[in-house]
Amino acid sequence: MLTREQMAMRIARELQDGYYVNLGIGIPTLVANYIPDDIDVMLQSENGLLGIGAFPTREQLDPDMINAGKQTITARKGAAIFDSALSFAMIRGGHVDLTVLGAFEVDINGNIASWMVPGKIVKGMGGAMDLVAGADNIIVVMTHTAKDGKSKLLPACTLPLTGAACIKRVLTDLALLDIADGAFILRERAPGISIDEIAMKTAGKLIIPEHVPEMNVA
Repeated sequence: MLTREQMAMRIARELQDGYYVNLGIGIPTLVANYIPDDIDVMLQSENGLLGIGAFPTREQLDPDMINAGKQTITARKGAAIFDSALSFAMIRGGHVDLTVLGAFEVDINGNIASWMVPGKIVKGMGGAMDLVAGADNIIVVMTHTAKDGKSKLLPACTLPLTGAACIKRVLTDLALLDIADGAFILRERAPGISIDEIAMKTAGKLIIPEHVPEMNVA
């Protein structure tokens, strides 16, 4: 299975020169450490920073510089700091080219559930609902199964939705999949992971092309 760092490396390959990108809480934040040297992207955090840099070293650490997940960060050259109202205006106005989010569940119709589990404490929905509504290009990054072994790629989400029919691509610790025409389409598999294992752990309809390459996470 892919490590968190390998998942971040693979997502970094989805970035394109000139992109404005929002990185969600959790694994997506690690993408900031693996942006290719030959492209220029601006990372946005909904708490009011455009131009996130790599995570700080001990010498760079500034407790006042944090992302939406309360992690300390750095700001790159050309960064801008502003209030959350302007930040969400950027998101809601469709000015974010790519959003990378974690999730509890994703289904074959591109629905995503990521903000609450009924019966558990909910600190707030955060900016996820705005992000999935405001961005055309959204990639979900998550483990393929929950801690109890049940698939998180479903025929239909069972948890309250964050957004409907908005997810087109999913990266898990086992595979990269697209979502189209009411199915997950297997595009790449993690090194050493068989197609049979992916199929066994995918509850929603899965289309398997004739050739499914191993993922390059170097």
